[in-house]
Amino acid sequence: MRYRQLGSTDLQVSEIALGSWLTYGGGVERQQAEACVAKAFESGINFIDTANVYAGGAAEEFLGEVLERRARDSYVLATKLYFPMPNGDHGLSREQVFKQIDLSLARLRTDYVDLYQCHRYDRETPLEETMGALTEVVRQGKVRYLGFSEWPPDRIQAALDLPRVERFVSSQPQYSLLSRGPEQSVIPLCAANGISQIVFSPLAQGVLTGKYAPGAPPPADSRWASDAMSWFMDGYDDALLARVQRLGPIAEELGVTMAQLALAWVLREPNVAAAIVGASRPEQVVDNAAASGIELDRAALDAIDLALAE
Repeated sequence: MRYRQLGSTDLQVSEIALGSWLTYGGGVERQQAEACVAKAFESGINFIDTANVYAGGAAEEFLGEVLERRARDSYVLATKLYFPMPNGDHGLSREQVFKQIDLSLARLRTDYVDLYQCHRYDRETPLEETMGALTEVVRQGKVRYLGFSEWPPDRIQAALDLPRVERFVSSQPQYSLLSRGPEQSVIPLCAANGISQIVFSPLAQGVLTGKYAPGAPPPADSRWASDAMSWFMDGYDDALLARVQRLGPIAEELGVTMAQLALAWVLREPNVAAAIVGASRPEQVVDNAAASGIELDRAALDAIDLALAE
């Protein structure tokens, strides 16, 4: 496993991070979830990403229980706030920042999180209020660093322009071979301001692993076949799945799996500190972790672009 510096911080995070959206505390059985976390540590993964809203708080509770057995300085822990909780709490107001960090810390059974992220931009709360509150929880020692997910570039810049507040160090966009939007504005802006990307859905919900064949039902043990985890799979039609299948021969020629190819492609971007992967089985963790260190040359990158061209 290779490690990269997270933004302007002193944190070194594994190139592959373990996520918990739709999986832990929810769509994956407890024993399997524990095995995935254990395998992540065995594989050199030290970066764990979650959110207060995942499984209505159950993902944080699960991680709090399994991580409590490990030395706190052996992993980098990230969580988020913004989306509505089961009781209706939501947003990035001063009140919510103070309330949600304490609730997350209690569920996670820790005194601090390394990274606290705004899950989306809150247009109902003044940016100055949000950044002021986040700055306070950093200075109280409850949070080490701040990040955001899927913020518009103008709001990122506005936060950077505010005086006397803590600066963001990470951006969490959706970024993959099938979702390249961040390349246009977000990545250049962040790279110029000491902000790293920690990308979600780098495998496009498993589509880039090649497991979903056009015209065929999804594998019984896959996310697409799960009632608890399939709701985000709309938009992947047979034409797209057929293009993805063209990546198979490229991966085979390089001696890697399709998942490793897709992760290596994301990690080719210097501004990406880590790719967040979800896993429902330990063997998926091992396969994904092995993508760290794979370097794609110009010929491979050109072949990938050609394969996915419509």
